[in-house]
Amino acid sequence: MIRAYSDHAANERTFLAWVRTGIAVAAFGFVIEKFNLFLLIMADTTMDAGRRAMLDRLSGPLSRYDGLAIIFVGLSLIVAAAIRFIRVRRLIDDQEAHDAGGYRAELVLSAVLALVVAASSISLVLG
Repeated sequence: MIRAYSDHAANERTFLAWVRTGIAVAAFGFVIEKFNLFLLIMADTTMDAGRRAMLDRLSGPLSRYDGLAIIFVGLSLIVAAAIRFIRVRRLIDDQEAHDAGGYRAELVLSAVLALVVAASSISLVLG
């Protein structure tokens, strides 16, 4: 029997939840990036100047990088989850009592993601 099995299982479930979240965020960034590429191609092939201007406005300078930024935030979430998983695993096996701590990275990554999504939304509304 594994000592503190329920704690290890909870740690693993939390890790997998963070990994799923990171994959979902990265996939969303990938979709945004491909959609921006689609808009740029459509703007190049559209003959009507009005439609071309509208597509260029939708794929403005900020929207060319927001998909990549979201992908990197998703990958950062996965890396932060792996680091936290290993740290908590070691702390569970240790006999001494420890402070849980170490939540700053998740807060920073969540704030960065919120800012990127807010900036993208504002650029779509104003564009």
